[in-house]
Amino acid sequence: MSRRADRCLSPKPRGECPGASARGPSPLERSRERAGGHSPDDREETAMHDHRKLGRELALFDTDPLIGAGLPYWLPDGATVRHTLEEYIRIAERRAGYRHVYSPVLGKRELYEISGHWSHYSEDMFPPMELGSEQVVLRPSLCPHHAVIYRSRSHSYRELPLRMAELGGMYRSELSGVLGGLTRVRAIQLNDAHIFCTLDQVADEARAALEMIRSAYEALGIRPARYRLSLPGPGGKYVAAPDKWQRSTALLTEVLDRSGLPYDSAEGEAAFYGPKIDVQVTDGAGRESTLSTVQVDFHQPERFDLHYIGADGAKHRPVMVHRSIIGSVERAVAHLIEQHGGAFPAWLAPTQLAILPISEAEMPNAVALAERCADRGLRAEIAGPERGTLGARIREDRLVPYQAVIGAREAADDHVAVRLRDGRRLDPQPADAFLDRLGALIGAHTTDLWDDAVS
Repeated sequence: MSRRADRCLSPKPRGECPGASARGPSPLERSRERAGGHSPDDREETAMHDHRKLGRELALFDTDPLIGAGLPYWLPDGATVRHTLEEYIRIAERRAGYRHVYSPVLGKRELYEISGHWSHYSEDMFPPMELGSEQVVLRPSLCPHHAVIYRSRSHSYRELPLRMAELGGMYRSELSGVLGGLTRVRAIQLNDAHIFCTLDQVADEARAALEMIRSAYEALGIRPARYRLSLPGPGGKYVAAPDKWQRSTALLTEVLDRSGLPYDSAEGEAAFYGPKIDVQVTDGAGRESTLSTVQVDFHQPERFDLHYIGADGAKHRPVMVHRSIIGSVERAVAHLIEQHGGAFPAWLAPTQLAILPISEAEMPNAVALAERCADRGLRAEIAGPERGTLGARIREDRLVPYQAVIGAREAADDHVAVRLRDGRRLDPQPADAFLDRLGALIGAHTTDLWDDAVS
């Protein structure tokens, strides 16, 4: 830890980007467990965890008027959190059978005319750029690109479900008055995936996506406020296909009912092409927003003329399931900053271990320990005596999950005296044994700081 102390395209209906809405104080429970053994936050404390303030104090991110409003940049500690989060998602997706792709952030205007984005939300996209006789735009979503990637190859029913994932950039022309920190930005890095499957596979894929969301929330220490079935409302710009809306809604309702998750239905919150399951979270002030989503789409497979060859040798239309585990990386990190007050779960923390030699005599041992940490993929930083007294350094590194104090006795025996972020002190132990234990805890992606069951 450093020592320096999307909405979607339109309010109604929603685009496919999670994390769009923010509402006033909710009657839902606001207290949340902080990672690493901290006590539950009371309302006054969580109100102080404004990610905009904390993000700058902890040197995670910042903005500059020369770069532009709604265009934050990531500082080294923030970039570490972001990279670690993105790699966690990629690994989870690979284990779940997803294949990753990269696609360009630009597309011809015609691409979004086919998808329906241009007719529904062009006013919230950045203006087209003229390139000779063509117009290209910064993309407001990833799904049209993924539809084209699917269409580029022929597919058999044996290949389905085909799960395509990308952590990709997209852009929204947000008004300056609604921009703020990481939650409302113009350049978005979206954890996005699209599953191309048969109608019979939709429910299982949606349930699997909800399980991935649950698992990620457990690892990140996120408590969902509620699950919402987002439906179309009167007067919105929705695709006019009543039969498709009915089928999609029935499928998602079945998934929620069979999952046993409590949920509310909300009109006017659907994407323009179909209903969604949205996972809602609240910030310290009680404002609600969407972090994760699962959506069923019959519209774009038809618009892009997608098909697969069935067992009967004929062409059939796949269904497109849109799925995002953590939504936009920016919004996810903003929520994590506020959720944990900067005391991230150990596996996500910018610095996982602070090494505190008591005097200059123990500095060689501290350097050797830091090198062993680097060899094991652990993020360690030495806080030497030049930074002040031991007590001052302990207080300065209070958000670091683990502190290894090395005095003369520990140095002689290659031991460390370990202090945990929650105030617990462990008996001095061999340095390698401690690092083995630490590596196992961090590799387990748990919010626990110490677990006697870990070997």
